[in-house]
Amino acid sequence: MPKNNKQKEQLSFAQKQRLAFIDFVLLFRGHFTRSDLTDKFEMGMANATRDIALYKEFAIDNLRFDNANKTYYQTKKFKPLFQHDARKTLVKLANDISNGYDAIGDIQFPVEAPSQLNVPDIFIVARLVQAILNKKPVSIIYTSLSSGSGAREIVPHAIVDNGLRWHVRAFDRKSERFLDFVLTRISKVTGLVNNIELFESRQEDHQWNRMMPLQLVPHPENIKHPKAIELDYGMQNGVLNLSVRAALAGYLLRRWNVDCSENATLQGGEYQLYLRNTKTLYGAENLAIAPGYESQNSKVSLDNKY
Repeated sequence: MPKNNKQKEQLSFAQKQRLAFIDFVLLFRGHFTRSDLTDKFEMGMANATRDIALYKEFAIDNLRFDNANKTYYQTKKFKPLFQHDARKTLVKLANDISNGYDAIGDIQFPVEAPSQLNVPDIFIVARLVQAILNKKPVSIIYTSLSSGSGAREIVPHAIVDNGLRWHVRAFDRKSERFLDFVLTRISKVTGLVNNIELFESRQEDHQWNRMMPLQLVPHPENIKHPKAIELDYGMQNGVLNLSVRAALAGYLLRRWNVDCSENATLQGGEYQLYLRNTKTLYGAENLAIAPGYESQNSKVSLDNKY
């Protein structure tokens, strides 16, 4: 008989950590081996085997063992043993943390952050992350601003927090180019078995791979005491030097209200920063949302607009 939640709560904190790790990896990668446990927790194979057996006692339908490659795989009946908070999990994924410990009541620190207005479905995120890690295409049901709801085949390669919302960067087989898809507008994800082509892969996403140097300075017209802004952003010699992916530059500039006009002409207290080297933006896409930036070469998909 499967163990219940009351019995789960009686486990030691260390046991919960190991089971939460198994649960997290199954959810977001779709598979794991005993070596994943031994490497993560510096334990022997026998102890790893006991933990896997214990996980099965709580969730026997969550995994199946492939004897040929000694790997445990997520089943179609998979239901997480722990509740993985969407906000915390997205932050962990963004910082390459794969422990799932927050689901068992990790240490709480007295720090608060403003709540986001939108939170993606954790299972949508999980299926996309699995596709990225396993280099597979997916079919999605997506609702865009321009064409409403419809099915699309994409090849995802990154999950991105643009400061206001989360999106997945992917090659869109319909338009045959790389685009950003807002996670909350994806209502269904279905894995596809066919392989991806080279032109669909991350290394061919030139806007993603191009790193752009940005030089941010206190706004020369709107700021009376620039030293305050220099202290806010830890500027060195009055300049904050950043290196940003071309695909993400527009989001950053919009989020921080950076004046990108050629001669710092935007007025208002919200424009505290100015992009000193505006010519660096030449050739970058998704700049229609960059404050004050105008270029004949600037392109933006309706899916990328705020």
